[in-house]
Amino acid sequence: MKRREIILQGVRVHNLKNISVNIPKNQLVVFTGVSGSGKSSLAFDTIYAEGHRQYVESLSSYARQFLARTPKPDVDTISGLAPAIAIEQKVHSGNVRSTIATATELYEYLRLLFARAGRTISPVSNQEVQSDTVSDVVEYIMKQPTGTKIILTSKITISHKTIIQKELQTLLQKGFTRVFYNNNPIEIESVLSGAEKVTSKKLELLIDRFIVRENIDEAEQNRISDSVQIAFTEGNGYCSLWIDKDTIQFSENFERDGIVFERPTPQLFNFNNSYGACRKCEGTGTITDFSPELVFRKKYLSITDNCIHPWTSVFVSKAVKNLYRDFLAAAPIFKVRTNVPYALLSQEEKNLLWFGNNKLPGLYPFLKGEYPEVRCSNPNIYKGPTACPECSGFRLRKEANYVFVGNYCMKDLLALTIDQLSEAFEQIPQQLREHELNLSTRLLHEITTRLAYLRQVGVGYLQVSRPMNTLSGGETQRIHLATYLGSNLTGAMYILDEPSVGLHPRDANNLIEILKRLRNQGNSVIVVEHDEATIRNADFILDFGPKAGELGGQVVAQGNLQTLLNTSESLTAQYLNRKLQIPIPVTYRKPIGWINLTNVLEHNLKGINVSFPLGVLTVVTGVSGSGKSTLVRTVLTHALTTTPVKTNYVSQSTPIYESVSGDFQLLKAVEVVDQSPIGRSSRSNPVTYIEAFEAIRELFANQPDSKKKRLSPGFFSFNIAGGRCESCEGEGEILIPMQFLPDVKITCEACKGKRFSQNVLEINYKGKNIADVLDMTVSEAIQHFKNVPKIVNRLQKLEDVGLGYIRLGQSSSTLSGGEAQRVKLAAFLSRSNSEKNSLLIFDEPTTGLHFYDVDILLQVFNQLIEAGNTIIVIEHNLEVIKCADWIIDLGPEGGANGGYLVYAGTPDKILQQKNSLTATFLAQRLKETVINQ
Repeated sequence: MKRREIILQGVRVHNLKNISVNIPKNQLVVFTGVSGSGKSSLAFDTIYAEGHRQYVESLSSYARQFLARTPKPDVDTISGLAPAIAIEQKVHSGNVRSTIATATELYEYLRLLFARAGRTISPVSNQEVQSDTVSDVVEYIMKQPTGTKIILTSKITISHKTIIQKELQTLLQKGFTRVFYNNNPIEIESVLSGAEKVTSKKLELLIDRFIVRENIDEAEQNRISDSVQIAFTEGNGYCSLWIDKDTIQFSENFERDGIVFERPTPQLFNFNNSYGACRKCEGTGTITDFSPELVFRKKYLSITDNCIHPWTSVFVSKAVKNLYRDFLAAAPIFKVRTNVPYALLSQEEKNLLWFGNNKLPGLYPFLKGEYPEVRCSNPNIYKGPTACPECSGFRLRKEANYVFVGNYCMKDLLALTIDQLSEAFEQIPQQLREHELNLSTRLLHEITTRLAYLRQVGVGYLQVSRPMNTLSGGETQRIHLATYLGSNLTGAMYILDEPSVGLHPRDANNLIEILKRLRNQGNSVIVVEHDEATIRNADFILDFGPKAGELGGQVVAQGNLQTLLNTSESLTAQYLNRKLQIPIPVTYRKPIGWINLTNVLEHNLKGINVSFPLGVLTVVTGVSGSGKSTLVRTVLTHALTTTPVKTNYVSQSTPIYESVSGDFQLLKAVEVVDQSPIGRSSRSNPVTYIEAFEAIRELFANQPDSKKKRLSPGFFSFNIAGGRCESCEGEGEILIPMQFLPDVKITCEACKGKRFSQNVLEINYKGKNIADVLDMTVSEAIQHFKNVPKIVNRLQKLEDVGLGYIRLGQSSSTLSGGEAQRVKLAAFLSRSNSEKNSLLIFDEPTTGLHFYDVDILLQVFNQLIEAGNTIIVIEHNLEVIKCADWIIDLGPEGGANGGYLVYAGTPDKILQQKNSLTATFLAQRLKETVINQ
């Protein structure tokens, strides 16, 4: 009998205090509680870790020899586990070739669809390219009227090095006796004897002659088929039928209009393979060349308003100015609009402007020096990473774009968003011929199913060819979730880390339905989550607490929603019951100045004008894909780099906006506090990032025993030879390469994972060595070093932002995006008690935060603002939105239907905005808060 529960006894992983729980299978289970209370320790570090270990242990003796050295989770017993799949909330930073289409297996089905049902169209005649088979020729012969006389021939190919007589002698030896010349059969021996005079241009080899009969038996059909096959073989893939002086040609070769085309195969559409990859960019989609991004620096301007820098800058020569005038004169002939902002030109107009033609001068040939009489003085300043001109950035060799499924080639489909692609596949079945539809029915089903899942998890606004390493952690997680849904697995155990991150409340219900569908397929779904809607829809809830770190690690409540709500000691229950609340501000702070952006056209933003107030808390919100990150992270941050204000942001491109203006004198610095990792190395950790480790090392170096051994602060660093363990070079782990399996990390046997040499580990401060200190939580370390203000002052900032539970030496790669963001905030706070008059930009800082932690974060924000700083937050969390001084709401939808400024003002007046989806959900939250205050 199968177990219906996952039974855990005596779990002591991290801060879990010897807990024992029974988790029901095949249900939607939510782990909740304050940050650092032990949720992830049970979900990922215990259940998933043991499930994954048991799975790999069953594979082979080769794997088991390493796993025997891999520690099991600190737990007495675990039973009832199923194969585990972890879908974590981490930014994908792997292969740059990985795209949404490849990561979701959508691209694999598209490749198969084009290989099976694709029609190759000649770019010359726009006609379909087809090759003839033996059966095609036989079928054509059988359709002729009874009594029709047919002669089957093939072309005799004679090279310049071979004389006709020698070729005919060879054919005679093969058994052929006649050739066909001037519509007449001639004996080969007559030609060889000189009795008949022929030329190679009109000479055909006569293969066979037929008379079409009313009823042709099987033997006769086989004879015709054999003859046609011989004709194709001797004619190098070509043969001809002569019927009453008419000639019908057939070809086994895949060609038309004098071009031999590639036959559609899955590999032709594989840009990760040398066969299918673009020859110029080798499948990466980008090259270093003259870049439109550098040429058209002010995309909000039109051609006549001097958007073309190399033609209109003050340094250009008279000849260049004349070339510019020539373009303006010829542009109307080719319907290139010169009075429209460059950003709003069609792709065809942009191509004409860039490449030109015989009558229209183009920028690209000008920069390359193809106009001898007109030269660019310094063309190299316009070079940079740009989309490959041969594949337009879509990575495939040009031959792949001659193949069409319905009305689309592969490049057309890859240019679409998930929403647009889904709409395209509603039309494609009607565009297919019957045999094409029969071949692709299953593939069409798989593609449309995956697209539906992607739309349901709220990423329909993303382009399918977008690289995975450009996505946020929440987007990455939801894409993986949609991928697993499409695989239709049953009996598995899915463990998810806050899948609601990055989702507007409007999209949360769709996500919950997805989780329920996973459950209904016969899977166990365990979700680490703080989202209220997800908690209320759970079948079973485990609430951890009561607080974080050493004050947590216990199960405060377990059972259904009602059980949780009736648990008085649960902080989660108190917030859900509204007994505890994050209060609404009594008054809204008044701005002390403004930063103004005009005519923002980047990505899907529709030429909006936006003003950001200074000295207050501004929340930029809207549904996923509405343009929030584009407006703040791309446009505003770049715009501020062009001002006198100091910023830590490095621009990778020039976004499209007209101007930035405002009260810059009120700002001294700009800090972008995002969710990117604080370090990609396993050696990077919170204590080094906030610059507290140097003070700790100095403290240990000043101990009497250190002075006796002459140990300087450098000996207490695991990055420097001398004090670190040389077996693992200070890593604490050794990487074991595994064939056909992920590499395995095992604890270093020399230092037992402590990272330092024994000589260094003998030095203690208050009974703790340097390894013990790195294993402390922030809260523990504050108590341990309470008499060392230099250390405590920096660690206190981590405590202030709600990170008292993380360990000082915890690898930065194990931190969530939200934790990494708060470490950066703590680092800012620790720098001379933070800079005054700074602008801080946050991207969803509530990631990973419980209601209780959100309250703490808002208190930190208020302290920063009261100290004279400005905060701009990209956020969906209603608790933060209701506490804002100013709201900028974008939408009304995502993707092409977003990018408009729906509302800008105080939270109380957004409720009057009927087309604001944010207002719909905020109204209910404000109502609940007012009633219960």
